[in-house]
Parts: sequence; structure tokens; C-alpha cells
Amino acid sequence: MNRSEIVEEVTKRITTKNLLKHILAVEAVMRRLANHFGEDEERWGAAGLLHDIDYEDTKNDPHVHSIKSGEIASELGFDEEIVDAVKAHNESHGFPRDTKMAKALYSADPLTGIIVASALISPRKKLSGIGTEFIVNRMGEKSFARGANRDTIRACSELGLTVTEFISLGLEAMQGISEELGL
Repeated sequence: MNRSEIVEEVTKRITTKNLLKHILAVEAVMRRLANHFGEDEERWGAAGLLHDIDYEDTKNDPHVHSIKSGEIASELGFDEEIVDAVKAHNESHGFPRDTKMAKALYSADPLTGIIVASALISPRKKLSGIGTEFIVNRMGEKSFARGANRDTIRACSELGLTVTEFISLGLEAMQGISEELGL
């Protein structure tokens, strides 16, 4: 499947505007990470697009979330690496994250939330109005963007990245699609 076909499948199942923006943000971060590591941007982007494809159906049953996303990805013909990364991004299942792709998706998911929250508290309320240091400083504030699990973001160390490097790559990726994100 190409990107537009995947987006079509996602928009059939996801109608919440902010959730769609989150999915696009995770895709952008995954593509940027793939580029950084010399991996296939299309495949990593697909994992980002698919990771929450089940969320509107499973939001009230988190123990099913990501298992169903993985099943959908498999039904759509995606290979085991993508399916496993999608399933493993929800840590409640305890699925192993054995590949770079799976490790990246796991950490990228909450990173997008802290980047968006940082942009929204900046004076311009735009991604272009914030920098890496601003986000790093927000990471230290426990009450800020509580839903963005800091330990999950810090797991970027499993990719050989510091938190600062990871945030910088994620911010750059999201700034690249800031119009789509409305930020």
C-alpha cells in the first residue's frame, strides 16, 4: 500500500480531528527517524500511520488497543516487522520491542504529545515558535503534559539517541508538517 491508501484506511476508521493530527505527527517523526538511521521512510511512516488505527474502537478498552491495530495492519498486508511495532507501542501488553522500528514507535508516540503541548503554551502557539531546549525544560515539569510518559520518551536511549537529540529530530519532523497539524 502506498501512503495515500494507508491514509484512506486510517480516515475510514478515525474521525476525531486531533487523533488524526496525532497520527500524522507520529508518522512524520517516524519518517525523520528512519531517515536519520538510514532506514526505509515509507515503511517507518506506515507504522506511524497505523499505530492508532483502532483507537476510536478501543479507547474504552486499552487492553485491546494496539492488538487490534496490529490485526488491521496484518489484514492490510503489512509485514511482521510493522505489525509487531504497531502492537508493541502499547506497553500494557508487554510485547517485545526487538527492532529499531518498534523502539522508535514506542518513544515517538508520547513525544508528539509533549511537542504539541509545548507549542500550545508558547506565545505564538506554533511549532516554529519553540526549540529543543524549550521542550527539554518542559520535560522536567511533572504537571506539564502529564499524558506524555517521560520514561517512554527516554527509552529513545535504546536507539542510541539522547533525549535532546530525539526531541530535536521529532520537533524538526513536526515543524515540517506544521500546516497539516495546524501549529
